[in-house]
Amino acid sequence: MKLFRKIRHALIFDNKTSKYLKYALGEVVLVVIGILIALQINNWNQSVKDQNALDQYLIKIKAHTSEDIIQLKDLANGRKQIADVCKKARNSILEKTEDENLFWFKASGYAFADYYFQPNSGGYESLKSSEYYGKLNNTKLDSLLAKYHRLVEIIAQNERSYNQYTVHQENYIDTQFDRSLIFASAFISADSLASKATPQSEYDQVFLEYTSKPAYRNVISLAAWQFNTMIEQYQQLIELGYQTIEEIDVVTKD
Repeated sequence: MKLFRKIRHALIFDNKTSKYLKYALGEVVLVVIGILIALQINNWNQSVKDQNALDQYLIKIKAHTSEDIIQLKDLANGRKQIADVCKKARNSILEKTEDENLFWFKASGYAFADYYFQPNSGGYESLKSSEYYGKLNNTKLDSLLAKYHRLVEIIAQNERSYNQYTVHQENYIDTQFDRSLIFASAFISADSLASKATPQSEYDQVFLEYTSKPAYRNVISLAAWQFNTMIEQYQQLIELGYQTIEEIDVVTKD
């Protein structure tokens, strides 16, 4: 800076006005260039900080999506087993062979269990509330996340509808049927039951009567049909989950 001042003084004292003006203009240009470079560096540093912050959100979403996939696979497998049993019970109804296939009707009781997919959406909701969500606008990852969570909502609606129906049917059965022996058979060990005065034949007869109730068979029929739709939706969400994880890996490596 001292050098620049000496040059300015020399030009002024030597009455070299035109050269001084050129020099002054050059000095202004240098200052402007320096400011622009500083701004560019600052913008670059801020961009790096923003990307690092976004990456942290995406890494969390990736972990949560991986957890969702594990849960979805378990749900799909469990519902398939129940659906297969209910289909056999439904076929027995159509063939009028209920007495011969009591086991399938007993096992169909699992269709009354209220299973729910419980996604971990914490990372996604945090990102949506952050200042970094806009960085994903109109990107492939933005589209995948939107599709994933729309399907999550559809699954929740279907599960809620089915579970509410089964609860309603089960509550109705409770008003029409004494399930004491049903619960005893379900929750007391076979050895303990054998020591009781009630013979096994009476338990079987109660199950035949219980599983012949329209409300019970309505649930069996619904599960045999609707579980296929639920399983298909689980599989679609699993595939979307894998695509989302793959795209997150691409974005966080850039």
